[in-house]
Amino acid sequence: MRRLLLTAAAATTAALTLTACGTTEPAADDAKKTTERITLTDASGATVELDGPAKKVVGTEWNVVESLVSLGVDPVGVADVKGYKTWDTAVPLKNEPKDIGTRGEPSTDTVAALAPDLIVATTDLPPAAVKQLRKIAPVLELRAADATDPIGRMTENLDLIAKATGTTEKSAELKKQFQAKLDEGSKALAAAGLAGAKYAFADGYVVSNQVSVRPFTGGSLIGAVNEKLGLKNAWTVKGDPAYGLAATDVEGLTKLGDVHFAYVGNDGDAASTPFTGVLAEDKVWTSLPFVKKGNVHRLPDGIWMFGGPESMSTYVDSVVAALTK
Repeated sequence: MRRLLLTAAAATTAALTLTACGTTEPAADDAKKTTERITLTDASGATVELDGPAKKVVGTEWNVVESLVSLGVDPVGVADVKGYKTWDTAVPLKNEPKDIGTRGEPSTDTVAALAPDLIVATTDLPPAAVKQLRKIAPVLELRAADATDPIGRMTENLDLIAKATGTTEKSAELKKQFQAKLDEGSKALAAAGLAGAKYAFADGYVVSNQVSVRPFTGGSLIGAVNEKLGLKNAWTVKGDPAYGLAATDVEGLTKLGDVHFAYVGNDGDAASTPFTGVLAEDKVWTSLPFVKKGNVHRLPDGIWMFGGPESMSTYVDSVVAALTK
């Protein structure tokens, strides 16, 4: 970013000139331009250099897009805009960005036409695609997820984006607000006698009339937030090393026992809500202890389970409201 600086000597000279001439017009030659360069190292180890805080930014993944919006940067290009608007209403887009294609295969031609200052991608994007994008503009590649420290990964990614866009103060504010939300939620659950309560979060899909359930283990971002709230993750299955996600079926739910079970579905995607859909008449599902007791909680649509501090704060509010009602 370029800004005008007036040296002390020039300021003094200008003041004397203005006094003598009786004019209030500034001297144009008294200003000089400087450049604030930004140098970052991304998840791939690549050095990313920017002439200044990026303003025209493209996001290839929804968690990246959410972070940009939260930081006050309206992305000029977003992968699968319709999908983002469906699944992440907790942090809605404030502009109408160009749809650059799918999250797994963005259109390089579309991105190039936007002439962005910066492209923010994640390690979920194929290396070949990242290589092509680097020919268009600087690419800040972020590690998509890390099951060893999900919350730390979320905040570190937020900080990197903030440094690239000159919004570090906003990043600090978001992290502070998120921590306050965790503290507030933990106290509310403890006051309701739910500290240490067994809790299982999952999402589910119907594919070819078969129900697949995806457990969010302690290595998932949701799972890490649950633990910060004082809830005990009831899943015993092992999640993947990045997202902390596992796979099971309806029979696998019988291993949970007497728990609170929660999920996020979406009315815009009927296949994503099997728990109130095809399973409603399933004998295994209806025989589960938490189903019989009414401890199945559908949380509000639009909470992106892999999002940033604002999505997770909305999740905290939703969990507390569901378990304490």
